[in-house]
Amino acid sequence: MAVLALDFTLDPKLSETNSLSVTATNIEKSMKEVLMDLNLVTAFNLEGGLVKIFTAEGGSVVNLRLFPTGLVSLNVDYFKGDKDNASATFEIVQKLESNIIKTVNGIKWTRSLPSIQPDKALRFYLTSDSRVIEYDIDKLVFEEVTPYQKVQIVHSTTLGNILVLDNLQNLSEADLVYTETLMQRGKENFKDKNILILGGGDGALLYELLKEQPKEVIMLEIDEVVMKACAKYMRSVCGTVLDNYEGPNYKIIVGDCMLSLEQYAKEGKKFDYIFGDLTDVPISIDQSKELWSFINQALVLSFSVLKADGKFMTHVTGTSSWSALDLYAKQLEKIYPPVKFTMDKAFVPSFYEEWIFCQIGFESKE
Repeated sequence: MAVLALDFTLDPKLSETNSLSVTATNIEKSMKEVLMDLNLVTAFNLEGGLVKIFTAEGGSVVNLRLFPTGLVSLNVDYFKGDKDNASATFEIVQKLESNIIKTVNGIKWTRSLPSIQPDKALRFYLTSDSRVIEYDIDKLVFEEVTPYQKVQIVHSTTLGNILVLDNLQNLSEADLVYTETLMQRGKENFKDKNILILGGGDGALLYELLKEQPKEVIMLEIDEVVMKACAKYMRSVCGTVLDNYEGPNYKIIVGDCMLSLEQYAKEGKKFDYIFGDLTDVPISIDQSKELWSFINQALVLSFSVLKADGKFMTHVTGTSSWSALDLYAKQLEKIYPPVKFTMDKAFVPSFYEEWIFCQIGFESKE
């Protein structure tokens, strides 16, 4: 099963009801030159627009919808055989596009897409601003649903194994730059420092920090399944640090990081560095109130156990998600005592986009 998609926009004059009907007929003529055995099944008006449904060769179903705004959407659902390939099917879309442009006058803009394969959902990932990326994933390596999330590790021919949580890509074996930018390697001195990691279940940050000779690193991860899966299938990322939950200068605590933070605050325990390696910052507060509340709580509790000259370091979101970045900056402005922050960015291979990382510390009292 695959879907070919073509969208285009008409001149406003063609958006009138009578013109839409004529345009639909012209598009149908264009499709008959490309799609064999095209037959009209039904046609009807819908909310000021027009819908036509056809069948075609090989059991294909063609949906043509013309909106009163001038937007036209054409989708071809067809069975994808073993011999089919992406370039061949994309040629069909391009030929359809070319024929329709020649037949229908007044097309202002078009967009054609290669075949989308719903049967291979693991191949797809949304960027921070909801653009669709397709991966070259060839197999599912691991999968388990835990009380917290669906944990998967998939294999990409170019990126190696990738950790996927709740169908969202998290880290691949090709993403060392993510970890190095998060920890600001070469810019920060971690030697003999007390460090706390919130999250970080893939083990990558812990593995890299231990190379810097810290005094102690404590990692708080709620989902043990993530750690066990990464210990087995992501060893190039985490080395051996997830094999044992305690070593000479590190300790992994399985549980809710909020509870541990609250306990550290009661004990008066302080850290030189705290890393937020938890969830991405959501784009909208209105649509993600619970998640924003969690982020704010993590910030407040973290600063309660951070030394006066310490730093809280975290990933944020993609550079194209300006609204989320602005919202995050506004949340930081509400923290008391006041904090100052800087931001850095890096292109993360498996994200296919630049990602923002934030370094936050208390404002100097001088």
